[in-house]
Amino acid sequence: MNTPFIRNHQYNIIKKQIGLLQNACNTVSDPKVVESVRYSAQHKIIEAFPDASELQKPLLEQAGSLRTTGEFQQYLHSLAPYMAPFPSLTAKQLAKLYPKVKKLKTPDLTAIDYRYVTYLGWVDIATNKLFIVYELNGKPVGIEGRYTPTNKGVCFLCNRHEEVALFSAVTKWRPANASPDYYKAIGNYLCVDSEACNRNITDVGALEKFIREVTGTPES
Repeated sequence: MNTPFIRNHQYNIIKKQIGLLQNACNTVSDPKVVESVRYSAQHKIIEAFPDASELQKPLLEQAGSLRTTGEFQQYLHSLAPYMAPFPSLTAKQLAKLYPKVKKLKTPDLTAIDYRYVTYLGWVDIATNKLFIVYELNGKPVGIEGRYTPTNKGVCFLCNRHEEVALFSAVTKWRPANASPDYYKAIGNYLCVDSEACNRNITDVGALEKFIREVTGTPES
């Protein structure tokens, strides 16, 4: 039985390295250069799974032996059963994450392939708000904030040049001696299209740091 262990952002790392290796195999004539790319790709893939078991490592190491376009495609396809999906949530469960939001508008949850989701994000144009749901410490956490569309820029989550918006969320963390009217907002440039962001994200560090800062959740 296949035990899912590859999270979406880790799959994106594999996909990126496989793409680099495939390009080298197809365009570079110097065998030493190809082998250097091969070694680098395999190293970065293994590095992305520090907790991989002895049963999981052989699957990851297979990436270093691929040579043809068919093998690259087949390898990525073979990873599907090992993808650990983002926990699927119902509209009612999402509403509980935002108790102060009346008539929360949610995306079409039935159209989402949760294997390729690192975080759930959507925009409510009517209220000019952007919502993010992420599983932190084993529990879904929801944050909301104002978004101001801008031109293209670099998303702080996926580090890709995309259509972004300034996402500003009010932090729930308060200093010990804060006044009753204490207010602090945290802003970052974020992909407007969360699907594109989920296809590109390879590190959850910035996302988790942002959510902890907004929710006031300490590191475990």
